[in-house]
Amino acid sequence: MRHFMIIEAPSNLGLKELRQGVEPGVRLLPEALRKTELALEAGINHVICVPTLPYSMDIDQESGVRNAEAIAHYSEKLAARVREAVEKDIIPIVIGGDCSILIGNTLGLKSTGKHYGLFAMDGHHDYMWPEHSGTAGAAGMALAIVAGKGHPKLTNIRQLSPYIREEHIYAYGNRELDAAYVQLIADSRIHYYDLPAIRQMGIHAITSSFLTMIGHAGLDGFWIHLDVDVLDNDVMPCVDSPQPGGLSYREWEETLQPLIASRYFKGMNITILDPTMDRDNRYTKAFSERLAGLLRPAVKGLSSN
Repeated sequence: MRHFMIIEAPSNLGLKELRQGVEPGVRLLPEALRKTELALEAGINHVICVPTLPYSMDIDQESGVRNAEAIAHYSEKLAARVREAVEKDIIPIVIGGDCSILIGNTLGLKSTGKHYGLFAMDGHHDYMWPEHSGTAGAAGMALAIVAGKGHPKLTNIRQLSPYIREEHIYAYGNRELDAAYVQLIADSRIHYYDLPAIRQMGIHAITSSFLTMIGHAGLDGFWIHLDVDVLDNDVMPCVDSPQPGGLSYREWEETLQPLIASRYFKGMNITILDPTMDRDNRYTKAFSERLAGLLRPAVKGLSSN
């Protein structure tokens, strides 16, 4: 029997303002998914919240990252909850928030003293450091940070860098294909699959390769990072950096089903869905229904592998 819980992580510290004086609305996603009854529909009974710190636009001069001190502090708070869950063999579903919550989640995994992989589904690769960022937002640097690239204020909390080793990361779904942007991750040891590569190679081949890597590397499990902007903009426009194209819901489900069913699956976070951009709640509700449908079989103990 697999035990699940939801951890609400309503942090928007990793993003710049939507417009002057308006903070990002991703902090409202946990509340929005409570209203859709995600936990009830997925069959999850245990829900906790890790309250965020106040939002600001301040750029930390030492690191070059917006809100770096606050993000480091919040990451430690979130990491403690993730570690507690994983050590009790509970699978946390962490509802963000922006992509900077990945720092706390992977810090929590690393602090268990074990070794994990990461399957990062994102319409951007988020593998950059401050000098390459146009926003100074940690959300767009999250994958690099967890791999140990960037200022130690975020990459080396409690001297645990890297939280996930590059060779144990699959980056899946980028469709911002500018050559200069892609070069950073192409030069890394991360297994990188942009949207054209996914369509060419096939979803099953990539997810099977990832699960094989987890086993062959002797890892203790893996985490899924799900930025909803990996989905096609037609079905998920409620994001801060929308782009044409993306995965259909069918492709999204085909990707996630074998991962969530795996015995190596140890947790997942959901980020970037901004309910303030969804006036009639239809995109949020559709997403919640799809996510509950993916989680329900695992929660009920129908998964294997």
